Amino acid sequence: MQQGNALVNTHKVPSFQPAFFDPSTSSLQAQPVSSGGRQAAWFVQLPNAVQGVLRHYRRGGLIAKLIRDQYLWTGAQRTRSWAEYQVMQYLCQQLDCVPAPLAATYQRQGLWYRAAIIVERIPASQPLADCLSDADPVAVAKAVLAMHNAGVWHADLNAYNVLLDQRKRVWLIDFDRSRILTMSEKQRQNNLLRLRRSLVKVHGDKGLAWWSDFNRAYLQHHKPMKPNCD
Repeated sequence: MQQGNALVNTHKVPSFQPAFFDPSTSSLQAQPVSSGGRQAAWFVQLPNAVQGVLRHYRRGGLIAKLIRDQYLWTGAQRTRSWAEYQVMQYLCQQLDCVPAPLAATYQRQGLWYRAAIIVERIPASQPLADCLSDADPVAVAKAVLAMHNAGVWHADLNAYNVLLDQRKRVWLIDFDRSRILTMSEKQRQNNLLRLRRSLVKVHGDKGLAWWSDFNRAYLQHHKPMKPNCD
């Protein structure tokens, strides 16, 4: 549901307030997220016992030294927050390994805008980077394959954007800049290799060995489309 410059999941947050995007709002009991988020993500408590993760969009790389949190305005549907919300909403209708989007907003100032999003929190979860020994590479491969088969390219598939909950169930998060499209074999491979680089960076040879098992499982379950020679 659209409310002004916000998209809201009214099924999850029926009594939504714009103040929920402000981590200083006392009712949110906001706690900073320690892993990822570029120091702009918080665990928040919403009405009806709904737990969420609030994230303000921040730039990375060298440009962040000049422009920290502003993006060029090209229309509401192309804001980082609304685009991510819509990708997650689409995936939640297809899969059970993606947390629900709760709300997304933008604040326009002339040619620029700032943005924020709130997604459902997965309680007692850990990123793959922190629990590699307990992670089943086959289960992670099936989740990533399901996302690809649903037609979503993940812009930053890394060891911190794959979570495991207490039951070792796999969750995929952070769909900023991700897109809904027809996945090519090259795009699939690029996603897998991005995860490989991340695991090697965090865990070295152990990460590479785990990724090899993951990649093998992905390829075993993936059935590439054969070219039409008619």
